[in-house]
Amino acid sequence: MQNYLIALALSTLPAIGSYLGGRLAEFLPSSQQNLSLALHLAAGIALAVVGVELMPQILQAEPPWLVILAFVMGGGFFVITRQLIKWIQRRIGGHRRNAASWLIFFGVAVDLFSDGLMVGTGSTISFGLGLILALGQIMANIPGGLVTLATFKDQNVSRRQRQIISASFCLPAFLGITIGYWAVRGQAAIVKFTLLAFTAGILTTVVVENMVPEAAEKEKETYLETLFFVGGFALFALLSVYFG
Repeated sequence: MQNYLIALALSTLPAIGSYLGGRLAEFLPSSQQNLSLALHLAAGIALAVVGVELMPQILQAEPPWLVILAFVMGGGFFVITRQLIKWIQRRIGGHRRNAASWLIFFGVAVDLFSDGLMVGTGSTISFGLGLILALGQIMANIPGGLVTLATFKDQNVSRRQRQIISASFCLPAFLGITIGYWAVRGQAAIVKFTLLAFTAGILTTVVVENMVPEAAEKEKETYLETLFFVGGFALFALLSVYFG
């Protein structure tokens, strides 16, 4: 139980990233350039989580085809979820902007759930792996929280309600880490690596299909955005080397 409580504490870190993004939305003026820079930074960190930390762990598994298949299935899961959200948005219609705000929140919640799943599974392999995965998701989740709360702010949702929404970011992360921890605790290594590969597929697809295209729409890309992307990758690589 003590190890689970430690894992549960780690799950607060990705949620803190989304919470910080929500708080920034309360104080910072809306800026397309700032959001674009944040998204590029987050994309670099997310790719580093997969490339630097997850894939070297995952590819140690036997048989390797199983974890690679799980990686593809994770990407497919995100695509299906994203298409479902878009389908609901089309059914609701453009005049139902308030409902669309909740759909954005749902998308962030799915992301936080997968973060918790990844951290929970990683912590059953080693505390260091769970810690570094959780640290990497702090900065990566700030843009999602910022966009979500900025949208609710535009809809004139009360400040108190926005604070409750910010605090609720921890719930999907808690659920994900609970499932990730107890589902694989005591299981064979291949089960743990398969679940990690599944979440790595989700994370990679989030970057390619969501973060990067959204960042490109926010502002005409300059070399500064590119530097933020590379800097995000380098930042997580440093965290992995010194804290992993």
